[in-house]
Amino acid sequence: MEDGTSMAPGHTEGTTGGSVVAQTDSCRLRDLLDRIGDKWSLLVVELLGEGTRRFTELRRDIDGISQRMLTRTLRHLERDGLVRRTVHPVVPPRVDYALTPMGSSLLEAIGPLVTWTRAHRDEISAARATYDAAETGAAAI
Repeated sequence: MEDGTSMAPGHTEGTTGGSVVAQTDSCRLRDLLDRIGDKWSLLVVELLGEGTRRFTELRRDIDGISQRMLTRTLRHLERDGLVRRTVHPVVPPRVDYALTPMGSSLLEAIGPLVTWTRAHRDEISAARATYDAAETGAAAI
């Protein structure tokens, strides 16, 4: 087994060469936390917390996200029941995204984390710069 390979029950679900173990609560929890904590999901949830948005509005407001990644993120959030996608029967088609009640409860839970991040982002950037400078100096020795 390789270093870093999880020994948690259910980790091998769907793999070949061994028995398929039922996914445990901890695995389902980890999967959900991975989804919620990915690079883009929290940003999408935060923006949708301000109100319904169209795809192009989300893409414009999230710096650095590709069309493909935004599409994937929205689909995952919709699948998890956090985002509702509404297609309006007009030409050209109009699609809106909004938080579901469960998505709104997630926003309430992550709100303090977002606030903390905004309050400390300059300090974190300074700490990173100091650390990186020290690492560069140590590598030169």
